[in-house]
Amino acid sequence: MANTISIEGEVRDEFGKGAARRMRVAKEIPATIYAGGKDPVFVKLPMRETTLALRRTNALFTIKYGKDSKMAVVKDVQRNPVKRIVEHIDFYEVKAGEKIEVDVPVFAIGTPKGAAVAFVDIQQLRVRASVDQLPERIDVSVDGMQDGEKVFAKDLNLPEGVELVDTEADESVVTVEVPEDATATTAVSADAAAAGAEGEEGAPAAEGAAAPAADADADKK
Repeated sequence: MANTISIEGEVRDEFGKGAARRMRVAKEIPATIYAGGKDPVFVKLPMRETTLALRRTNALFTIKYGKDSKMAVVKDVQRNPVKRIVEHIDFYEVKAGEKIEVDVPVFAIGTPKGAAVAFVDIQQLRVRASVDQLPERIDVSVDGMQDGEKVFAKDLNLPEGVELVDTEADESVVTVEVPEDATATTAVSADAAAAGAEGEEGAPAAEGAAAPAADADADKK
């Protein structure tokens, strides 16, 4: 089984804005653990430890409260729109070996050839996997790829036991191409280089340019 994040909490029996405010002052976060067909469990969790744990995508939690504990995944996180502190968390209870669907962020890694860059066409992919093996991210290698090349869903190297949901095999996940601004810059540079070469070969001086020194000497005579 994959490592889980273990957090010690307490059962809470106070509700409402006043209770939530008191918990925040005490550096605690109110949370609810939902279980299909059963009554939810209301707990309060340590603010710092829990906030740090939420940085992990699709983390598996073991939440302890009193003599009981539940294994759960995050269902929803409510944050203060200004301060961005966590105000409430909804968890969903899961069992070992159970398969669930989660969204996984996509990242392009590596360096394409030349001026080409990688664009992630699908920022998140929906996958189905065992709670013991939930992926935190999907890395797509673009190392050495050229302008115009793509990585399709069927080309992804997914972890064992992880399968895509609601994504067609021929959908483009990452595209490698040279940005338009880079193309324009290259064209301007080429034009400038050509103009410079013409000047070196004795091209006429630009209008308003100073007369050659030889002409000036001729006028003196």
